[in-house]
Amino acid sequence: MKKIQGLLLASAVFTLSAATVASTTLAAAAEEPGPGNRPFAHSGRMRGGFGGGAPLITMALNHKSELNLTSDQVSNLEKIRTNYQSQVTPLHQQLRTIEKDIAGLIQQTPADLIQVKSKLQEGEKFRSELRYLRIEALENGKSVLTQQQRDQLKTLVRSQFQQFRNRQGQQPS
Repeated sequence: MKKIQGLLLASAVFTLSAATVASTTLAAAAEEPGPGNRPFAHSGRMRGGFGGGAPLITMALNHKSELNLTSDQVSNLEKIRTNYQSQVTPLHQQLRTIEKDIAGLIQQTPADLIQVKSKLQEGEKFRSELRYLRIEALENGKSVLTQQQRDQLKTLVRSQFQQFRNRQGQQPS
């Protein structure tokens, strides 16, 4: 009976560890600028406005004529975006390394749960820093725009989000 309980406990720990790794890997992927992804795009969390994680700086640059951005504003937004990208790239690399380490640790039998927990906590520090850097870049980007430009950008974001939602609702049956 004790062997069965031990086996059940080990299975539960392994399942929980695998689920944790899967969810942290997905969270890291949502944060990473991969091929074809823009660094300010954050999957399904785009809610419009400045708090939703939309690719706002890139979107503002793509719509510079509609927003009537000055050359100084364009230059400042490009600097903010470049600075953000240079700061997050090494953090993403470190986070990928940590995720690989976690995957290796849970493949061991038995898994060293103390090391797994330590790596998970280390990964969360990087995720927290990435989140802060994103917020900082967005705030810096907002400070470059006038209130009217921010309002116009919010309208553009809502419009594009609505178009996205409409396309998702019209998937073939």
